[in-house]
Amino acid sequence: MPPYISAFQAAYIGIEVLIALVSVPGNVLVIWAVKVNQALRDATFYFIVSLAVADVAVGALVIPLAILINIGPQTYFHTCLMVACPVLILTQSSILALLAIAVDRYLRVKIPLRYKTVVTQRRAAVAIAGCWILSLVVGLTPMFGWNNLSVVEQAWAANGSVGEPVIKCEFEKVISMEYMVYFNFFVWVLPPLLLMVLIYLEVFYLIRKQLNKKVSASSGDPQKYYGKELKIAKSLALILFLFALSWLPLHILNCITLFCPTCQKPSILIYIAIFLTHGNSAMNPIVYAFRIHKFRVTFLKIWNDHFRCQPKPAIDDDLPEDKADD
Repeated sequence: MPPYISAFQAAYIGIEVLIALVSVPGNVLVIWAVKVNQALRDATFYFIVSLAVADVAVGALVIPLAILINIGPQTYFHTCLMVACPVLILTQSSILALLAIAVDRYLRVKIPLRYKTVVTQRRAAVAIAGCWILSLVVGLTPMFGWNNLSVVEQAWAANGSVGEPVIKCEFEKVISMEYMVYFNFFVWVLPPLLLMVLIYLEVFYLIRKQLNKKVSASSGDPQKYYGKELKIAKSLALILFLFALSWLPLHILNCITLFCPTCQKPSILIYIAIFLTHGNSAMNPIVYAFRIHKFRVTFLKIWNDHFRCQPKPAIDDDLPEDKADD
């Protein structure tokens, strides 16, 4: 007999489906834009594609799995653990992609004359592959033993049951809070976020310094070059801010769970935190559309060519690099 779904669960499922319906097409559009517009094919936008791939997977994989967990099916312990791990992998991939983007922007303003020889397509591809491999290692760590199996087995054996435990599949039931707080948050989430904040502060400082001094750059026009760098850096810093705003509440709740087991956490706060983490995957394409000119132009061309059947002239690959709106 299928599990009963309450009105609250139905509302939760509806919101999750809505987020997925925005996230998947939006991020597919980002990947499509980079594919069709030569002007978007540099290291920064390759890292943005990596971020978009993770966000597509959130909408297409993590959200359906979250809905499944919310319904509360009875599963074997390791089956539930496999359902819980993808979100850890994709979150880590997003953080490392954001870090790679921050480093890329720093190099653009720190060594503008040597940037294209230092940051090649091959090195960008290696960096992206390294980010995904590291994300797999971090996200799959619970599968290697850092989980709640021993606790669940004790309760399972106390009931006189044998074999692998069958449980109601819930994230906190299989994922260790020690892993989530000490390893995931304190090592792989918080330090990279703080490092990215420092990098962007340095980027803004260097840009302002160059604009004030009017030091010559590779473009031959320092005001134009560094002005564009300032605009694109603001847009990407906004992406970082939205990511932190979306994910920190859930990690703070995890810290409360670990350090104050008797503290009551209102269910509505937990659901809001979950919605923020999933909703973040839908935010980036909206930011790109409003803040980065080349994305907006390419989005409109894709829409006109493939959905309105009103082809426009080919995109000018020589659009001013990194043009963005204030």
